[in-house]
Amino acid sequence: MFTHKFMDTRNDMRGEMHQPVLTKELMDLLDPKEGGVYIDGTVGSGGHARAVLEIIGPDGRLLGIDRDIEAIRRAEDALLIWQNQVCLKQCNYAEMKKIADAMGVVSEVDGIILDLGVSSEQLALDERGFSFMRKGPLDMRMDQSEETTAAELLRNLSEDELAAILRDMGEDPHAKRIARMITRQRIEKPIETTDELVEVIVRAVGGRGGKRHPATRTFQALRIAVNKELTYLRKGLAEGLDILKPGGRMAVISFHSLEDRIVKHCFAEHVGRSVSLEQGGCRWEGKEPKMLLVNKKPMTVSKNERIDNPRARSAKLRVAERRRNAQPDSVS
Repeated sequence: MFTHKFMDTRNDMRGEMHQPVLTKELMDLLDPKEGGVYIDGTVGSGGHARAVLEIIGPDGRLLGIDRDIEAIRRAEDALLIWQNQVCLKQCNYAEMKKIADAMGVVSEVDGIILDLGVSSEQLALDERGFSFMRKGPLDMRMDQSEETTAAELLRNLSEDELAAILRDMGEDPHAKRIARMITRQRIEKPIETTDELVEVIVRAVGGRGGKRHPATRTFQALRIAVNKELTYLRKGLAEGLDILKPGGRMAVISFHSLEDRIVKHCFAEHVGRSVSLEQGGCRWEGKEPKMLLVNKKPMTVSKNERIDNPRARSAKLRVAERRRNAQPDSVS
């Protein structure tokens, strides 16, 4: 049964409220239908979920998923008036197929939303350790029931392993230099807090020399590694596409090139292509289920939204639809 008992506890809502990104564009491209079934795999504070619920009406249903229990509590507050048609689950969106199956909506899903990355609320809490602008423990876990923190990675990984993470997940040109400085520093004292790590990075590469803080890429890389974000993104995309019904749409908002590249390539593989045969005719090549691009190029934020919400400046929205009888397309 599609039900959920909302908790009685209420979060104290410390820190900044998260501003959902590209909401109008998302609703235009996702195109929610009255009475439809939708999954918000990164429900956060419920901003996008609320926009969907306002469209799908009293017969529509929404499954909201988030790894962060505090996000689930915020969503409960935000979506309280829709509690009879909303189910909230603390779990990883990469498990959405199992959850949808348990709730009896596998292959009935009309739309899926994934808004990737870290939220404003998570960045604003010192004790979560996501931001290099705030002093706190080097935690960075989205699901705090998991064991490995960023501090533990810095303590236990070899110099080469750290350099690989900073290079592959942070695209940091100074990955080797920073990794070397981290391994030298931990001989004297383990790096346990955000400000200690920032100090090590600045010693390795120097202070701010441009628009980007020198710690930006390192913090991104460690967060992605701690939460296995890219692995779960690949799995979540595959599971999401599989449970969409024909005509159902998946919308993904990414915030850096690593995420966007994975989404772009996944959609392209399922969009497929038409290959000419020597004996004449052609055949379709690609992964199942077959998809159709709703927007061939990613949607980006407007100038006004970039001014109002600077964290949204790098956001890209891609949307694909499970095919009925569409022809192959191409991804830009």
